[in-house]
This record gives sequence, structure tokens and C-alpha cells, in this order.
Amino acid sequence: MTKEEKGVVIEDLTKQLAESSIIYLADISGLDAQTTSDLRRACFKSNIQLSVVKNTLLAKAMDAAEKDFGELPAVLKGNTSLMFSEVGNGPAKVIKNFRKKSEKPLLKGAFIEEAIFVGDDNLDALASIKSKEEMIGEIIGLLQSPAKNVISGLKSGGGKLAGILKTLSER
Repeated sequence: MTKEEKGVVIEDLTKQLAESSIIYLADISGLDAQTTSDLRRACFKSNIQLSVVKNTLLAKAMDAAEKDFGELPAVLKGNTSLMFSEVGNGPAKVIKNFRKKSEKPLLKGAFIEEAIFVGDDNLDALASIKSKEEMIGEIIGLLQSPAKNVISGLKSGGGKLAGILKTLSER
């Protein structure tokens, strides 16, 4: 790869890192072609962009990006794959489901909305993170519950009140 090609790759990576708020680093070394293809297919179905990168180029792109990646450049050893997603727990769920059949991919680290997670031991925590849409749905459900109870009480109370008034008027 020429110096100009490396510059273009670093520029593209820097742009992707700057635009993405959810970035996972994984190790997929040792997977055969069929298993890697299955992983790519699973990522595609979950709207996750998966790409294999050179560690030195990714480290330079992380330096050039205007984000603080903390300890993530330190995990750039061996084979590294980048996973970009719109949903915070999407890549973690894909990795967790895929690990039911294979011991790889291993999670090296993740950058999620300014939070940094390093190590494969964070996989369960990352998979349980709720997406923005799930959180909004839960909040709306919690806010609607008291209102539904009040309306239900008024409806049933109104029926009782009408029954009492009808009985009194008949006497």
C-alpha cells in the first residue's frame, strides 16, 4: 500500500469515527471463510457495518478524530475488526448470538456515546444496554400508566354515580 493510499484510508477512517457514536472493536482472527461470511451476513441483517482494518491506520485515525477514545488505542494488537452501528447494543447482541456457535469474535473494546468499554468481560453489560427507542417506549409506558388509572377510575366511578342518581330519582 502506497503512502497516498494509506493517507486516503486514514482520512476515510477518521471521517467514519467522527460521524459514529457507536464503535465496537472485535477480534475475528481464526474464523474460516464460511464463518466469517456468516458473521458478515448477521451484521448486515442487524444494520451493522463490519470491516477489518490495520491497527496502525486505525490508531492514526483515532488520533486524528476529535474524540477521546481513552484506552481503546491500547487494544489495537493482533487482528482488529471495526463494527459501526446505530444501536448501542446491536453489535454486542450479534457477537453474543454468534458465540453460541463459535468462540469468536472476541470483544476488544467499544466506544458508545462517549463511554469506553475495554475487554471481552463487558459483553454481557453491553448486550443489556437499552436503545434510545426502548428507553423512550418505557418512559412513555410509565407516564401513561397513572393517566390510564385515573381515566379508568373516573369511568367506573361515573357509572356508579349515575346508578346512584338513577336509584335516588326513582324513589
